[in-house]
Amino acid sequence: MLPAEVIAWNRAETPYPRGKTIGQLFGEQAGRTPDSVALIAGDRSFSYRELEAKANQLANYLQACGVGPETLVGVSMERSHQMLIALLATLKSGGAYVPIDPSYPRQRISHVVADAQVRILLTTANSSQQLPKVASRIVSVDGEAKAIAAQSAEPPVCTATSQNLAYVIYTSGSTGNPKGVMVEHSNVVNFFAGMDRAIGSDPGVWLAVTSMAFDISVLELLWTLTRGFTVVLHGDEGDHTIAEEIERHRVTHFQSTPSLARVLSMGPSAPIAFGSLKKLLLGGEALPPTLIAQLRPLIRGEIYNMYGPTETTIWSTVFPITEAFITSPIGRPIANTQTYILDSELRRVPTGEPGELYIGGEGVARGYLRRPDLTAERFLPDPFLQGNRIYKTGDVARFLPDGNIEYLGRTDFQVKIRGYRIELGEIEASLERHPFVQQAVVMAREDKPGDKRLVAYLTKKPAPIAKIAGHELKSFVSEMLPSYMVPATFVFLDKIPLTSNGKIDRKALPAPSNTAASAQIDREPARSEIERTIEQVWKDALGVDHVGLDENFFDLGAHSLLVAEVHASLQERLGREIPLVDLFHFPCIAALATHLGGGSIPHPSTSSKRVQRRLAARQDRVLK
Repeated sequence: MLPAEVIAWNRAETPYPRGKTIGQLFGEQAGRTPDSVALIAGDRSFSYRELEAKANQLANYLQACGVGPETLVGVSMERSHQMLIALLATLKSGGAYVPIDPSYPRQRISHVVADAQVRILLTTANSSQQLPKVASRIVSVDGEAKAIAAQSAEPPVCTATSQNLAYVIYTSGSTGNPKGVMVEHSNVVNFFAGMDRAIGSDPGVWLAVTSMAFDISVLELLWTLTRGFTVVLHGDEGDHTIAEEIERHRVTHFQSTPSLARVLSMGPSAPIAFGSLKKLLLGGEALPPTLIAQLRPLIRGEIYNMYGPTETTIWSTVFPITEAFITSPIGRPIANTQTYILDSELRRVPTGEPGELYIGGEGVARGYLRRPDLTAERFLPDPFLQGNRIYKTGDVARFLPDGNIEYLGRTDFQVKIRGYRIELGEIEASLERHPFVQQAVVMAREDKPGDKRLVAYLTKKPAPIAKIAGHELKSFVSEMLPSYMVPATFVFLDKIPLTSNGKIDRKALPAPSNTAASAQIDREPARSEIERTIEQVWKDALGVDHVGLDENFFDLGAHSLLVAEVHASLQERLGREIPLVDLFHFPCIAALATHLGGGSIPHPSTSSKRVQRRLAARQDRVLK
């Protein structure tokens, strides 16, 4: 039995429209506010009436193609108004969408399409060029625009119920392949009610920055549109940074990882970035108390710490930050959600003591697509509420005396870096597919405060074989893994250290040397003052001793948050404005120096274009 205080802490009964689907809720909102601005994407804006009509036309087209309840429809396209229309249309047709980021490696896209058995893949002419060959029927929404426009703009007859699937989102898997989480309409509609209760539903302007392949995008794109918000879609192309978008559109609501919020708070545009915000939601990784101290003077509005795995539908707990704190509470459960801290026998641990966090209630997803074994392992009967299920999060937490939950870490080898949930086993399995790699161990290290990176430790197969270089392995795994899962550094060892009982001794793995990321390269010294300045800025940011003039900044382990730091430092040291996009177009010292010095590079390299495209897909994007 649960003690009275835990029962009280879990008392979150909240009514919600149990029989409704997401598509129905959007249609109802469009009927209430037809002339209000629903979406701003680049230089285009759409009223609720326009968005409803376009979504209905595509939904009717999808139904004509055979889409109905439980039909999985892939959506792989750049961030644009067409992407949002595709998501809404899939839901209105009765199908469930499977978001597939077009910046992902082709091998990963192929796996998701095949594993989900996607019947139809919605894309655009531009995004289709990046797609591998798949068995699904490919529908290009611009290529088939005339046929789609010929469909009725009235809502289709949808037979999907609240118990049908709304979406399947793939998350990192420990066995080497991502796994699909099946989420039903009822899960999402309950989540919507939870957000109403937690942060309020008064409409405003929401800047949406998250890739559709991550479930927190559902809050930005769909909860908002069922509540009358104006959604500003931060796209893959454009000239405006996040701070500029917030100022330009007087954004009132913004969701961010702590890492991205820290970068925004450190820049000269920080007062602009946060000045108009009424609600700032922080989540996806641990929230350092020091960050709150940085943000408080900048934000007049409310700040929330959010927590929740994909398997329990986006956010499951919320902590309103009203004052400084010295721990990292993730708060209390949202609507119709239960949280338990249990031991290995599913017995409650006393308040204040650590245990594993389990989540129950209306947000618990159906399970993993075509993975009954893994579903049975992670989705369990609720030991306290008969007939309910709980999800085993793998997170270590404890109840604080006031009923809030404090997050303490992980029980396994899953990590979060800049908001991305990563199974280290998936990276290790990918590395061990290389013909020369004997064993791979991957860790998340934070040798430089505030800059957590993936480091791969490897042993080679016995000679005679060729040498393996770090950049070759980076290229190899980049064909299988999204960019945020590619290790920044590769360390080669004679053997992996073991504990006395034969397990991998992760504590004994050495810190990578400052030169590990770019060793064994014959470098030409900087030839001009501007090259020396860029070189020093890059060395300081990357934490390395040497950088070659022609080495790619991103191949050395840079990520989009680091770009923001480098961008600010370069502008300060050179005493001039530098477009942020230049760092992506010219990712080598020599090319950037030539460009900034008045010379010209005919065309950005293919590799830099690929890097730019992949970085743009990240939740912590800074290039727009």
